[in-house]
Amino acid sequence: MQNPSTTARKPRFLLADKPSVLIFLACLGLFTLGVTVLAEGSGIGVISTSFVKTLGKTLCLCLVALAMDLVWGYCGILSLGHMAFFGIGGYAIGMWLMYARTELIVVQSLSTAPLPATAQEISDGIATQIFGVVGSSDFPPIWGFAHSLPLQLAAVVVVPGLLALVFGWLAFRSRVTGVYLSILTQAMTLALSLYLFQNDSGLRGNNGLSGLQNLPGLGDVPQSAVSLWFFWASAAALGLGYLLCVWVVSGKFGSVIRAIRDDESRVRFLGYPVEVYKLFIFTLTAVIAGIAGALYYPQAGIINPAEMAPIASIYLAVWVAIGGRGRLYGAVIGAGFVSLLSTFFTGGQAPDLNLGFYTVQWVDWWTVLLGLSFVVVTLFAPKGLGGLFDLMANRLSPNRHGADLGPDAGALREKEADT
Repeated sequence: MQNPSTTARKPRFLLADKPSVLIFLACLGLFTLGVTVLAEGSGIGVISTSFVKTLGKTLCLCLVALAMDLVWGYCGILSLGHMAFFGIGGYAIGMWLMYARTELIVVQSLSTAPLPATAQEISDGIATQIFGVVGSSDFPPIWGFAHSLPLQLAAVVVVPGLLALVFGWLAFRSRVTGVYLSILTQAMTLALSLYLFQNDSGLRGNNGLSGLQNLPGLGDVPQSAVSLWFFWASAAALGLGYLLCVWVVSGKFGSVIRAIRDDESRVRFLGYPVEVYKLFIFTLTAVIAGIAGALYYPQAGIINPAEMAPIASIYLAVWVAIGGRGRLYGAVIGAGFVSLLSTFFTGGQAPDLNLGFYTVQWVDWWTVLLGLSFVVVTLFAPKGLGGLFDLMANRLSPNRHGADLGPDAGALREKEADT
């Protein structure tokens, strides 16, 4: 008979030890199916096209919140710059969308000319259409690959990842931690945002990129159908992103990054390459944020540098804190809850509150309400909304009543643990 202590442990499927993952994926699937059936694009029309886009954008925000929770809640890096990676992903796909759509317009307008248009005339016409608003008629070098969808899709992943890799390497090798690292990430975001506001940045300055909701070559497809396509893509990305994050935080790797969060110096003294772990997580989450941005802005229809302002990354941290830091499902709950609530209060749907001496207009007071919610959650519910699910799970757990608390018979029992 083999000794169990010497028997090799059999590998188990990731979901076997993570029933919460199955629950999350089942809820996401049911939600996606319900919206699909009730959407205007399916013919029923209970859910409008604009609200389908709102739900799709919310799923993208949940995905970037996952990235934020992974880098902050699990690794302890409070990054206030991840919405910059989110915006870079949006700009990368937005460049192709705007180029391809403008190319169709220019080609169609030149088709009536007596002579066939040359490639240079078409290129000049596209450049004039796109950059005429900033007083230019030439393509900046940054648009060198805008005509290629595969290359721009690669840029969605490569550019945020490369920026995070370079920034993280410089910061982590210098052992910048805590609030100083947060300030550095915020400064990076601010610098990038201010640069993009300039007209000579190559991305149309404050005008940004617009008309992104119009897919090139699909002008006859109604927006009700396009919105469903992006909604499905956003749901699939969120599901895959959740599985990826669960895999990262599981096993030895997950234990190491949690240890870095709790006591970085001790982990370094134990011989682990702390900077390598932190750099991997920082870069991976930047790539996830870029993918989320690439799905978000075609549904929003426009992107400009204001979307990358430091306040956006602060909001992201607030969402994760409200949902429950260190709980992947908590990040999703927090981002989804706050995003939909923000749409309700700032979209004019919430009625004004008349106090007699003052009328509260929620459009103006929403940020105050969000800040107060963050303070209340931090002080009285540090586990966030996700902690409610933990509380329910603890109440549903079986009562051991003196059962063995260890793997062997005769292990420490409940009443002994209480003494």
